Amino acid sequence: MKSDSKLTTNQIDASELSFNDFKLIVINDYKIAYESRQASLLGRREVLTGKAKFGIFGDGKEVPQIAMAKAFKKGDWRSGYYRDQTFAFATGITTIKEFFAQLYANPSVEADPSSAGRQMNCHFATRSLNDDGSWKDLTDIKNCSSDIAPTGGQMARLVGLAYASKLFRQNPELDYLKNFSVKGNEVAFGTIGNASTSEGVFFESINAAGVLQVPMAISVWDDGYGISVPAKYQTTKEDISEILKGFQREEGTNGYEIFKVKGWDYPALCETYQKAIDVCREEHVPVLIHVTEVTQPQGHSTSGSHERYKLKDRLEWEKEYDCIVQMRKWMIESAIATAEELDELENTAKKFVKEIQKEAWSDFLSSIKEEQTQVIQMINAFANGNPVLSKIAAQLASTPDALRREVISSARKAIRQSVNLPSAERDVLLKWYQKQVEVNEEKYSSKLFTDGIESPFLVNNVPAIYSEDSKMLDGRELLNACFDANFSRDQRLVAFGEDLGNIGDVNQGFAGLQAKFGDLRVTDTGIREMTIVGQGIGLAMRGLRPIAEIQYLDYLLFALNILSDDLASLSYRTKAGQKAPVIVRTRGHRLEGVWHSGSPMGMILGSLRGLHICVPRNMTQAAGMYNTLFRSDEPALVIECLNGYRLKEKLPDNVGEFTVPLGKAEIIKEGTDLTVVTYGSTLRIVEEAAEELEELGISIEIIDPQTLLPFDTDQLCKKSLAKTNKLLVVDEDVPGGGSAYILQQILEVQQGYYLLDAQPKTLTAKAHRPPYGSDGDYFSKPSVDDVIEAIYAMMNEANSAKFPALFK
Repeated sequence: MKSDSKLTTNQIDASELSFNDFKLIVINDYKIAYESRQASLLGRREVLTGKAKFGIFGDGKEVPQIAMAKAFKKGDWRSGYYRDQTFAFATGITTIKEFFAQLYANPSVEADPSSAGRQMNCHFATRSLNDDGSWKDLTDIKNCSSDIAPTGGQMARLVGLAYASKLFRQNPELDYLKNFSVKGNEVAFGTIGNASTSEGVFFESINAAGVLQVPMAISVWDDGYGISVPAKYQTTKEDISEILKGFQREEGTNGYEIFKVKGWDYPALCETYQKAIDVCREEHVPVLIHVTEVTQPQGHSTSGSHERYKLKDRLEWEKEYDCIVQMRKWMIESAIATAEELDELENTAKKFVKEIQKEAWSDFLSSIKEEQTQVIQMINAFANGNPVLSKIAAQLASTPDALRREVISSARKAIRQSVNLPSAERDVLLKWYQKQVEVNEEKYSSKLFTDGIESPFLVNNVPAIYSEDSKMLDGRELLNACFDANFSRDQRLVAFGEDLGNIGDVNQGFAGLQAKFGDLRVTDTGIREMTIVGQGIGLAMRGLRPIAEIQYLDYLLFALNILSDDLASLSYRTKAGQKAPVIVRTRGHRLEGVWHSGSPMGMILGSLRGLHICVPRNMTQAAGMYNTLFRSDEPALVIECLNGYRLKEKLPDNVGEFTVPLGKAEIIKEGTDLTVVTYGSTLRIVEEAAEELEELGISIEIIDPQTLLPFDTDQLCKKSLAKTNKLLVVDEDVPGGGSAYILQQILEVQQGYYLLDAQPKTLTAKAHRPPYGSDGDYFSKPSVDDVIEAIYAMMNEANSAKFPALFK
């Protein structure tokens, strides 16, 4: 069968090229554009005939993407959206065969290197990592950060990818990182549809990049619509570059260089991109290229037709000003090619793309057909005339192009229907299916984390060391010493956030560190949570070790879309092809007021699978967790206790070296009557309650899980329940929030349910956010009195004679 080769574009330098060389480059560009259009047309057909689930394509944007690809060099990065297939073909980031493999959701990294079938089509990524999780030489790759579908979501990460180049250029201490940058000469290319510029993250990112002055080149593909909604409802003045004129760089100011070019004008596009990217790369000035008069011949996606909402005149204009039609016309008028030559090229391209599509479909089905044949044979081997089993096998045999789910479902149904018909032949199917459970777990559910050679679970467990000379310090000072030691040890570490730099954060954890390490490494930012997180993601993808600070836990909501859609799913959606070991630092739990006292752990646990969630009870434990995370390569959220910064703690002699392992719970107090599981700030409340409970004759065992993701991997909670048989979970989140997750982990995952002799209980905050003031805190969140009385009530239920009811 015909193999799929990478046909890439080349930069045009009119001063050095002969006309024949120029012709060859242009014809090659047209060939790439035309093949891409055929891939779009054929891809849509594959969806509508049922071979693929959904399709979204880049038709109409082929020529501007060819021009953009000419300016894209090894070491550069793309952070784009799902219309960039021509760019991906032209740069060699993907091939047409890989494009179709992704359309069919082929779960093979070899077939679909971007996502191993985990993302819908046109969601591209290059593989930054080796199989063991170590970095490749990113300066020798045309890099593409993994696409996400939420519109505008790619913008936050783009800021960080561009900011990395600034750090590599301006901080000579990073020169040793030869595999990540060549003196900061890399440009971060972003792409977005005109309608998506209405998103807040777009404006936040544009402003952030303008402030930072980073080599970010953002291309806006403007076709005048957002699905069916025209520009007049999307953008003031119906023109994004017009309303961004205030960002234009002027003498003595920072800002952007803004360019505007028509999407069907091949020579103007090539000239514009060369000029824009030269400025961006050489001067580290962000640029905006507004590509107007773009068309979208097949409409938004396979879910509908644009004929429903576009007027006849508009549709006719789009046919005439289709960028491929216009490029063809220009080539003929410029004597680059004749109509007959282009006819032949187009016919060849159609056949080529069709052959590649067939090959990709055949490859996708081959392993499934093998499994299908095996299952049919195994069921028939023990059917013995059983009509139900014979029907299952016959139905599967009559299913052309069966998907894996149909094969596995048939096997499972046959196992169920033969439960009372044991045989050696049935055992063969049963063992096959059990093996497939493991195989399919790897295919469809693996690599939520990178699990590579720098996994946090491979970091040496180093205990804290104390001596007679160990000082008692405020918790904030202990954290400061931890950060100081690590920044001295690892030049890759950078930290940034609101009020982090000059004053050293609102609680002084970074006090004095900007003066010591410079404002490139410890940096203030504007109030812009989405791009603070995005800044961290981009830096981490380029080999640096960022700490992105969100000032308060309540403000995490402003960045939740970026954390959830992008960071948390990065390893999974690339099947460990990319990683971003960013640490998101914040502080929360008990303070006062509706917007400064939140503990939305249920929200965090539900939306951030793919991050480690660390909930240290004090700053010593926080420092140990940071030390672990700094030496590993997986993303994490660390929530420091807001009311612990001025509490005294003993400073470990090895403050920058000792580690706290993730997932390891700790027994804070041993007891015999009841197990209490809690974390963070409420742990001190439970400890205080334990003293009065002892006076009442009740001995509680207190367990601090320390991290919620992962949770108690040694199952200390279960071991405790084997002794106490009673469980109370104390949590500052709303009812059914973090406490529900903890119960699920203990009762279901650890099977603690079977060890209980009483109903498990939770003690949580009220359903509302706490009102302002100490009284509001007392009546809204678990207090010492609440803990004592909840535990006493549980003991009363178990032994009312010994523990008579308190309130009768």
